[in-house]
Amino acid sequence: MKFMLLIYNEEPLLDPHPGAEADSMMRDCFAHADGLRDEGRLIESQMLESPRTAKSVRIRNGRLKAVDGPFAETKEMLGGFNLIEARDMDEAIEIASHFPWAQTGCVEVRPVRDMDAVRLRVGAADAGASRTTG
Repeated sequence: MKFMLLIYNEEPLLDPHPGAEADSMMRDCFAHADGLRDEGRLIESQMLESPRTAKSVRIRNGRLKAVDGPFAETKEMLGGFNLIEARDMDEAIEIASHFPWAQTGCVEVRPVRDMDAVRLRVGAADAGASRTTG
């Protein structure tokens, strides 16, 4: 079963960490991620740029509006994600608890919906078939 670990950080909690301490946290994070990847449990992992670089896109009444910043007012900002494979939610929570970001923000653990099952349920064409016939 796939789970998305969404990494949220509170910038004020990260700011007090001196450069060497922040670097140490990142090394620990990479070591944890590398171990998960070696076990075949980490599928993808990426960091996001600062929320200051983000744009939020909405279409209302047929009009596009793109505004600066994250999608919502919040102290914790989405900083990255890890797509993992785990037996169940309990194992996904255990994996998430070893990322240092659980100490400086939050790691949201969310099951990933099986899009093939959704395609089948709604009667949508198989994505592979549309690529080969298009």
